[in-house]
Amino acid sequence: MSEIVVSAFYKFTPLPDFETHQAGLLACAEENGVKGTILLAPEGVNGTISGPREGVDAALRALKALPGCEGLDWKESYTDENPFLRMKVRLKKEIVTLGVGDVAAHESHERYVEPHDWNKVIADPDTIVIDTRNDYEVSIGTFDRAINPETASFRDFPAWFRKFREENPFKKVAMFCTGGIRCEKSVAFLRSEGVEDVVHLKGGILKYLETVPEEESLWRGECFVFDQRVSVGHDLAPGSYDQCYACRRPITDADKASPYYVKGVSCPHCHDEYSEERRRAFAERQKQIELARARGEQHIGVKQKADG
Repeated sequence: MSEIVVSAFYKFTPLPDFETHQAGLLACAEENGVKGTILLAPEGVNGTISGPREGVDAALRALKALPGCEGLDWKESYTDENPFLRMKVRLKKEIVTLGVGDVAAHESHERYVEPHDWNKVIADPDTIVIDTRNDYEVSIGTFDRAINPETASFRDFPAWFRKFREENPFKKVAMFCTGGIRCEKSVAFLRSEGVEDVVHLKGGILKYLETVPEEESLWRGECFVFDQRVSVGHDLAPGSYDQCYACRRPITDADKASPYYVKGVSCPHCHDEYSEERRRAFAERQKQIELARARGEQHIGVKQKADG
């Protein structure tokens, strides 16, 4: 088994004094050789961390000691190389940004569907199935019958849903996302909009791919993840995608063969999205990354993102 443990977690729970936990969590992680990102907000905690088994266990104990986090769940994977370069504990308004004010996301646990029941739910013709992820994530894989809202960010979801609801009658809603956090917030939002017959996939796509046999699966394609693996398939096996480190979108070998692809600077999806000044900055960053690698070091400018 690989030596580095990668743990992704979130918990919606009221944390009115969330700021007071920042220093203690950071100190615990750094003392135990743990790297990654933890987000704290009035609505709870979210993050992905990595490190040695004992260190990750210590950090998880500290997280479970937060008010309301005793039942914190997390997903684990293993890698030979730490996917994160440093440890950050950030204070935020929301642990996943929807931007519509207070919604009771901590009450959404009652609307879970277990992975082994998901196929039956989404096969129901009276149920609309909504993929709550962003368009670049949906583009490499999704479930049968799923609606793609074609959003660029999670903040776009409320406006999309309100418009969709005006134009499309429906009876029941089933939603899903990568690890569960966005659809848990989405369920709370729909309920605040008066939609009561709504459920979501417990543990998200990752739990489904981990537990449902491939021969029974209704998943098509790969699942984008927010670390250096870029994408995973069934049994969470590493996928076939790379990533453009300018725009963060997943890219294929064909994309990398395009004249618009310059490593670390642009790809066919973003070649016309940035100014020449930004391109020069990307090129300089890539140069420093290559120089650091030649010295056997890691360049701190490489960004990693917590799972959404």
